Amino acid sequence: MNNIELHSTLQNQAVMGDTPRQVTREDYGKAYQMGYRRTIGFLVSRGLPVDSAAEVAQEAWVKGWEKLAQLRDPAMLSQWINTIALNIHRSHLHKPSFETLPEISAPPTQDFASIMVGQILSLCTSSERFLLKKHHIDGLQIAEIAREQGCTELAARIRLLRARRAAKARMDRIPTPIPEAPCIPCPVSERAVYV
Repeated sequence: MNNIELHSTLQNQAVMGDTPRQVTREDYGKAYQMGYRRTIGFLVSRGLPVDSAAEVAQEAWVKGWEKLAQLRDPAMLSQWINTIALNIHRSHLHKPSFETLPEISAPPTQDFASIMVGQILSLCTSSERFLLKKHHIDGLQIAEIAREQGCTELAARIRLLRARRAAKARMDRIPTPIPEAPCIPCPVSERAVYV
């Protein structure tokens, strides 16, 4: 008995008022042999690649077997399986498809901030370098710097402000290197054109 005969037999029982019989293991096996490829075709028509459609169809037929007691109309077995397959496909679409990356615990090999600070301090005079280093790198407060310098806090603040301004002015005077544009020969005029 093929799937069409099974389907028509179950439909005839339903039309004649007979209580449709439950799908047996043999009936389900026969329906699987005929309907598995049709389920794949149904899923491919919905836009799935063939490999994914085969996996989803297999999963749908397994789930159909597990929930066979919930089938109300055995004549609708293939439609019921296709609905299960479509629901499985939709659930796969809504699952997040990201992977967690392993934690990277390697510290950076170079401290670029300290390199920049070193470059800035190299442009300053020794008194400016001393004040900037004590306050910004060593973390001393203005009062502590004033005690070390033997001056008032106001004088220490003014000296620190002047040191900052002088360092900024020196940094602004350093030209920023501009990368050269590639030279492309122009076929029309035989001259080089810079992009």
